[in-house]
Amino acid sequence: MLEPFFHWRQATGIQVLANSPLSARLCTGVKCVSSVLNMAPTCLQPLLRYRSFAILFLTPLLLLPLPLTVPTREARCAYVIIIMAVYWCTEVMPLAVTSLMPVVFFPLLGVQTSKKVCLQYLNNTNMLFFGGLIVAISVEQWNLHKRIALRVLLILGVKPALLMLGFMAVTAFLSMWISNTATTAMMVPIVQAVLDQLDSTENDVTLVEQASGQTNTVIELEEKITSESTAVHVVSNEQVTDDPKSSEEKKMRKRICKGMTLCVCYAASIGGTATLTGTGPNVVLKGQMNQLYPNNNDVVNFASWFGFAFPNMVLMLVLAWLWLQCSFMGLNFKKSWGFGTEKTAKEKAAYSVLKAEMKKLGPMSYAEFNILLLFVLLVLLWFSRNPGFVKGWAARLFPGGEKYITDSVPAVFIALLLFILPAHKPKCKAWNPSMSDPEQTEEDKKKPFLSAPLLDWNVVQRKMPWSIVLLLGGGFALADASANSGLSAWMGHQMTPLGSIPPWSIATVIALITAVITECTSNVATATLFLPIFSSLVKAGIVMNMIAVCCVTLAINTWGRPMFELDTFPAWANSTRNQ
Repeated sequence: MLEPFFHWRQATGIQVLANSPLSARLCTGVKCVSSVLNMAPTCLQPLLRYRSFAILFLTPLLLLPLPLTVPTREARCAYVIIIMAVYWCTEVMPLAVTSLMPVVFFPLLGVQTSKKVCLQYLNNTNMLFFGGLIVAISVEQWNLHKRIALRVLLILGVKPALLMLGFMAVTAFLSMWISNTATTAMMVPIVQAVLDQLDSTENDVTLVEQASGQTNTVIELEEKITSESTAVHVVSNEQVTDDPKSSEEKKMRKRICKGMTLCVCYAASIGGTATLTGTGPNVVLKGQMNQLYPNNNDVVNFASWFGFAFPNMVLMLVLAWLWLQCSFMGLNFKKSWGFGTEKTAKEKAAYSVLKAEMKKLGPMSYAEFNILLLFVLLVLLWFSRNPGFVKGWAARLFPGGEKYITDSVPAVFIALLLFILPAHKPKCKAWNPSMSDPEQTEEDKKKPFLSAPLLDWNVVQRKMPWSIVLLLGGGFALADASANSGLSAWMGHQMTPLGSIPPWSIATVIALITAVITECTSNVATATLFLPIFSSLVKAGIVMNMIAVCCVTLAINTWGRPMFELDTFPAWANSTRNQ
């Protein structure tokens, strides 16, 4: 959940925001963290120095009494799971490396055979995620996501409230299909360019108003030769004096800057919940459902998840937008929305920045058009495979399709097409030389009929987050071993007293606990990145967590109840994998 925030901190905290209103606070936070570490007591400094070494070797030793005193498969499975949980939280080893531990320790401790463990690392759910990632990489490779983002922002306009809505809507939509981090990485430079232009233009306009005291100041927009963005130059012949109001305006600009950048991070996290492949935890749910309840009749598929999660995502996004406006922009409706008012100089300048960025992309290419068609085709195949209310194409076109075909089939099929379809429009060659195009050069005649494909494997190999694939595989291996060893059944038996608690209360408690864990479970390196901006995030973050928990609870107890038949205990839930 915190990946977009970490990328924002990494991308903006050091370089991009070097001259922005947030730079002073970020630098101050880094100095504070460094000073706290330097002021640690002398007796604790050796422990801090050898922290990773101590956690790496002491954790298995301290937990060793568990399998020795309780010599059962459940205890041995719990022993490995607890060690991996500690390693994952502290990151004494890379997350992907820790995910490989079940391959070694489950067979050695007699929890599960090596053959069964290894099968979990590239199962059906992981192939669905893998195919979706390849499609996302193709979208990023041809900058189709940037074209969509800029087009939406140009349509919505640059009024503060609409600009924030545009940033959040585009980020959430893109995050539904590509990773949260990649979406944030693409959106942050666009946001920063617009904010920088708004800031510089407002400064120039303020200086001119102070110098001349007139309302008919001449403002000229000139295209810079050295850069492709539009800059604003103010013509004035008088000296500029300081204005006491400038400090208040600077504070307001700081708040707007924080709100605009934070809205991208929150929108990326919110948007990823809408689709089954939008973020890792959704895929984990799908995989563990199939492992723990193999006869679940595919109750969680792309269409059913979208029908449940998309309305919840829209609700969370609107509430988050309203909350961020109240937190950082105030409740000045006329100023934020600007209906019935003329565009100011800074709004025109920000609009020109977006137009300049759009101009850089040029007209839509043949490759982008093909990527867009394949993307739409993939979404349609996912929705129509098994929509629930009618028979999908899997059951109508293929015998036994409901049993054999899952959501991973369309994902991998579209991924294969990306390596086949050409990136440039094929040119037909005439067999008769007299009928050939006279303008065609000899070099063009030597080119093959089909150009290079839309996607190259080297690009996939470089951009594919292999660590996430291994991380998902490790989680599936843990879930499968827990079910087969009886650990899941034992834990379920320990939770039988919760049966008297109403389901909506349990859902609320689980959502709250999950929200707290995702906020707090981290390592020292992550805390070092997060602490400098924690003071800026905590006010918005607490309310955002409350909004998300309330929205999820509402979704589960309203449209989620009839959609997944939560009032009746399904028959397939009685037959788990460990039975």
